[in-house]
Formats: sequence, structure tokens, C-alpha cells
Amino acid sequence: MLASLLQPQWPHRLWRTAQRWVVAWSRIVYLGAVVLVMLLTPSSYGAVTRARLLRRMYVDTAPILLGFTALAALLCLVVARIVFVTATSYGLSRVAVEMVIRVLVLELIPLTAALFVAMRCSIPAGATLARLRESGHFDRLRAQGFDPVRSEMLPLVVASMYASVTLAALSCVVSLVMVYFSVYGFSLVGVELYTRMFGNVFSPMVTWLFALKTLLFSLAVALIPTASAMYRPYGMRDGEVLGPESDLSGLARMFAVLLLIEVASLLGNYF
Repeated sequence: MLASLLQPQWPHRLWRTAQRWVVAWSRIVYLGAVVLVMLLTPSSYGAVTRARLLRRMYVDTAPILLGFTALAALLCLVVARIVFVTATSYGLSRVAVEMVIRVLVLELIPLTAALFVAMRCSIPAGATLARLRESGHFDRLRAQGFDPVRSEMLPLVVASMYASVTLAALSCVVSLVMVYFSVYGFSLVGVELYTRMFGNVFSPMVTWLFALKTLLFSLAVALIPTASAMYRPYGMRDGEVLGPESDLSGLARMFAVLLLIEVASLLGNYF
């Protein structure tokens, strides 16, 4: 009797979940396209928007730049030393440095920078946008003739993208220096060999894929949390609280996109 009552609910729940998934992704894609068009439109950078944008770029990047760079340098120094000592014990010291460069600089540092910016900047920014929308601030902006996407969301997205790219680029440079110091110490004897090895790793195709992956990471962590917040339902429906569920769904979508970008990068680099 109980099974007969519960069985018809599964198709309905599955259909409702699929419907929510399609609607959420379509909204994110649509809003992402709108934001990208605004990014490439000169009229989006008026005096007020430009001042707000510069302030957000500074606030989202400057306070975390030194700390994250120091953390990345320490991580690279420790990991490089462990890998080099382990590889030397197995007679693989010639490939140890190249392996460290590939693992740390090409893969871990961009992903870590993107996740750090997501947790520090874009996810709190999405929560701020959700509160502004729920409080009626967006309706007041529309009544005054302003576009909430252009005036509120665009500076947050650009600032998060800038923070992610800046942290990844600077941390990669610092990581390369730390890898050299961990292997050769404070000496210039290995500069020529290290430079040649760096050139072998960063071929034109690998460099292009690295730059593209870093840019896509920054887009994902900047756009998905804020776009999810712009369309986040709030209140109650069918006895369910919609806010926290939508927040977790937005985070899951962001992590899924980051994973797909990383897998595509690995396929492009090694297959």
C-alpha cells in the first residue's frame, strides 16, 4: 500500500528536478551572454560605473594578493622539495623539475586561485546581490531608469575575473621562482637548464591552453555564483525553503564547470 502511494511521486520529482536544472542553466547562460556583451560594450563603462568598477577591483584583489601569493609560494616550495627528494631516491631527478612545473604551475595554481577567489569574492558578492534583489533595491533602480545588471552585477563580475587572473598569474611566477630555489638553491648554475626545461613545458599550444583555462576559470567563478543569485528564488514553495537549496545548487554548478574545464585542459595537454 505504501509503495503504491510513493511510486507515482518519483516520475514527478524526476521531471521537476530536470525542469529546474534546465531552467537554472538556461538562465545562467542567458545572463552570462548579457554580461559578456556588456563587458565588450564601451557604453557600459560610464563615469559612475567606472569608478565603482575600479573600487571593486581594488577591494577584491589587493587584500588577498599578498596572502595568497605567500601561501602559494610556501606550498610550491614544500611540494617541489618533496617531489624532488622522492624522485632523486628513485633515480628520476631529471624529470622531477618538469613534473613539478606541470603539476603545480599548469594545473594546481590556476585552479586554487579560482577557488580562492570564489570563496573570498564571488560567492559573498552573489549573496549581496541576492539580498539587494530581495530587499527591492533592483526594482527601485529600474524605476529610476538604471539597469541592475549593468550597475550592480557587472562590477562584481569584472572584479572577480580580474582577481582570479591576477592571483593565478602572479602565483605562477612566484611558484616558478620557488621551484628553482628548492632545486638549485641560491645559485645561478641551473638557470640555463631550468630555462630550457621551462621552454619545453610551455610550448605554444600549452601556453595557449593555459591562458584559455585561466580565463575560463575566472569566468566560471565570477559569473555562476552571481548569476545564480540574480535568479535565486526566495520564500516558500510546497513547504520547502528555496534559498539555501538554490545556494548549494549554484555552488554545485560552479564546481561542475570548473571540473569540466580542468578535464578539457588535461585532454588538450596530454592527449
